[in-house]
Amino acid sequence: MRRVVCPGSFDPVTNGHLDIISRASSLYDEVVVAVLINKNKKSLFTVDERANMISEVTKGYGNVRVDKFYGLTVDYCKEQNIPVIVRGLRAVSDYEYELQMAQMNHRIAGIETLFMATNPEYAFLSSSLMKEVVKFGGDISGLVPDSVRDRLVDRLRETD
Repeated sequence: MRRVVCPGSFDPVTNGHLDIISRASSLYDEVVVAVLINKNKKSLFTVDERANMISEVTKGYGNVRVDKFYGLTVDYCKEQNIPVIVRGLRAVSDYEYELQMAQMNHRIAGIETLFMATNPEYAFLSSSLMKEVVKFGGDISGLVPDSVRDRLVDRLRETD
């Protein structure tokens, strides 16, 4: 079985993330969306909330599974017997950072990285940008799933 992991913080998941997950699901037998537990970063949503949102919006894919992890992605890959990491690239600046990570991951664990160019329709998206736009009253319809948009709006209202 060909397996790949799509790791990230997904705070929250965007249509750009979903584009990469969807395309990976057409190439691999199983896609594990691994939600990072980063104790050094203050997330808007808990890891369980993020995992639940991703599970909800990927339920139509028969080969996508959502999991949570803490630590190095390569350690998670070794524990789960997953030989490949898939990463979306939006711009040259993403490539420079991701290339260093891919080389390090291969050096320390022999894990391969597959880079996918992001669909130009979503190339400007980031979770941080979505939070900022909503915080100032902007509309992010069509940029995140509707259920995620609603949760994001509600959460940012709570924090005001």
